[in-house]
Amino acid sequence: MPSKRTARIGALTVATICSTVSAVVLTSPAQADSLRIHDIQGTTRTSPLVGQQVTDVEGIVTGVRTYGSRGFWIQDTRADADPATSEGVFVFTSSRPTVSVGDAVKVSGTVGEFVPGGTSSGNQSVTQITRPTITVVSTGNTVPAAGVVDARSVPGRYAPAGDSAAAGSIDGLTLAPAKYALDFYESLEGMNVRVADTRVVTATDPFTELWVTVKPRENANRRGGTVYGSYTSQNTGRLQIQSLGAVADFPKANVGDVLKGSTAGPLDYNQFGGYTLVANEIGTLEQGGLERETTRKQARGELAVATYNVENLDPSDASFADHAAAIVHNLQSPDIVTLEEIQDNNGATNDGTVAADRTVQKLVDAIAAAGGPAYDWRSIDPVNLADGGEPGGNIRQVFLFNPERVSFTDRAGGDAATAVGVTKSRGKAQLTVSPGRVDPANTAWTNSRKPLVGEFSFRGKSVFVIANHFASKGGDQSLHSGFQPPTRVSETQRHLQATAVNTFVKEILAKEKNANVIALGDINDFEFSGTAQLLEDDGALWSAFKSLPKSERYSYVYQGNAQVLDQVLISPSIRRSCEFTYDSVHINSEFNDQISDHDPQVLRFEP
Repeated sequence: MPSKRTARIGALTVATICSTVSAVVLTSPAQADSLRIHDIQGTTRTSPLVGQQVTDVEGIVTGVRTYGSRGFWIQDTRADADPATSEGVFVFTSSRPTVSVGDAVKVSGTVGEFVPGGTSSGNQSVTQITRPTITVVSTGNTVPAAGVVDARSVPGRYAPAGDSAAAGSIDGLTLAPAKYALDFYESLEGMNVRVADTRVVTATDPFTELWVTVKPRENANRRGGTVYGSYTSQNTGRLQIQSLGAVADFPKANVGDVLKGSTAGPLDYNQFGGYTLVANEIGTLEQGGLERETTRKQARGELAVATYNVENLDPSDASFADHAAAIVHNLQSPDIVTLEEIQDNNGATNDGTVAADRTVQKLVDAIAAAGGPAYDWRSIDPVNLADGGEPGGNIRQVFLFNPERVSFTDRAGGDAATAVGVTKSRGKAQLTVSPGRVDPANTAWTNSRKPLVGEFSFRGKSVFVIANHFASKGGDQSLHSGFQPPTRVSETQRHLQATAVNTFVKEILAKEKNANVIALGDINDFEFSGTAQLLEDDGALWSAFKSLPKSERYSYVYQGNAQVLDQVLISPSIRRSCEFTYDSVHINSEFNDQISDHDPQVLRFEP
C-alpha cells in the first residue's frame, strides 16, 4: 500500500486556505435574530449559501484547533426540527484562534466548502465560514450536549447511490440520515458528538489517531476487529478518533482494546479517513490483551512457503532483529520466504544504487542470530527508479530459502529486462532462467514491481514460486468519497498484472499439467476482487485465503476494516491434494507498535 499521508502538523492535515481574522471584541448580545447554522448547512452535503457573506451567525464554541487547519467549531443551541441539517459548523481562522470552549460568539464571514485532499481526491467537502469577524458575546457557557452516536443511531446501509446525471456525485442528494450511514454522519458535521465504551478496530498510528466501532457485532472477528468482506457490505459503525489535546495523552491502543466511558468532541471530516471525532474528552483505555500469533511448525514432509512485506526495509532501519524474530519464532522458520519491499543498500537515497545485497544479508544474519536457519537468497536488481515505491529505494522481491530443506535451481541469464520462459524436459516443466522476471517489458509493470520467479526442489519434486508486489491503490476514491460507489482507478493496472501472471502460470501448466505452482505476495487487492478473479482465471490458480472462514480473512487493517491484501494462490495440484494448510499470522496489522503494516502468510503442503 502507498503511504496514506501528506504533510501533517500534529495529528491533522495542513490546510492552505488564506484567511484573515479580525480582533475579537467583547460586546453585548444582538437584539435581532440572524441567520442560523442549520440554514448554512442545509439539507445536502454542500451549503446552499456557498460564496455568500453571512452576518452574526450565533453559536457556542465546542472545540478549538490551534494547529494544522486552525479554527474552531460552533454549535447553535436553537436547533430546527429537520434531522438532515447540522447545527454545527467550522470557522476557519488560519491563525491561532483566540476564543475558548464555552464562548458564545457571533461570526460574520464567507461560507465556503473545503475539500480535504483537493477536488481531484473525490472526497466530500467540509462546510465552513472563512475570513471571519468574531464577536464574543459571553464566556463560560455550557457547551451543547453531545449527540449520541451508537449502534442504534447509525443506519446499516453505508451510502446512497450517486445520481447518474451527476457522474456518481452524492453532493446534491438530500440527506437521509435515518437510511444511510454517510448521510447520518454528514447531518452531524461540525456538531458535538459522543461515543461510549467503543472497541478499537484500528490500532493507534504514528499520527495519533485510531478507529473504533459503535457496532461491536458488525462483521466482528475473534480478535476484536471488523472484517471487510465485499464491496457492497460496508462496516457502518467505524469512526476515526483524533485528539484536540496533547499528543502525549493520546492512548496507544491495539485492536480489541476498549475506550471505556465517554469520548466526545466535534465531528470533523478529513482526507485520511473521512468522518472523525476530534476529541476534547477521551475515554479510558481498557486493554484487551491481544497477543501476536505464532503458526505451527511444518512437518518433516511439508513444505512451508511464506510471504512477508517488510515495509521498505533498508540497512539503516532498526527493525532487523524484530523481523528476524518474527520469521524464526512467529512463522517458525518457513522453508521459503518471499519478501516484498526490500530496498537497495542505501534506502531512499536517490543516487542510482540498485543492489540490495547488504540489506538482504543483514536480515539473513539477524535470522541466524535469532536461532533460525542460515538462509540462502536469490533476487534480481531492478532498473533504477523503474519499479515504483519510494524514490531512490528501488524496492524488489527476494527469495529466502533454507538450503538444509530445499534447493534452488539456478539457471543463468536472468536480469531486470529478460523475460523468463518455460520449456519442457523429460515431461516436466522448467524455467529458461532461474531466478527470472515475468514479462518485464509488459506495460502492466510500468513503475511497478516485476514478478520474481524461481524454481525450487523439495524432496525431489519441483515447485515454481512467483513472488509478486502488485500496483498500490493510490489514486482510488475512498470509501467515504463524495462519489458512490467510489471509483477504483488503480484496478486497471492490477488487472493487467494479474492477467500477465495468470498467462505465465498457464504456460507452466501447459508443459506440466500437475506442476506445483505458487503465486504469492502483496497483491494489493482483496480475495473477492476482480484482480483475484483474473489471477484465478480458468482454474490456473486459487486463493488459499478462501480456505479460511470469512471472519479470518485479513492481512492488513485500514480505516477500521480488517482486509486482505497479501495472498498465496496455488495451482490445482496443490489444491486437489487436500494436504495444504493456510495461516494468516497476525503479528503487525492490529498493533500500535507494528514493524510492518502487513501480516505475513504461510502455506504448508506436501508436494
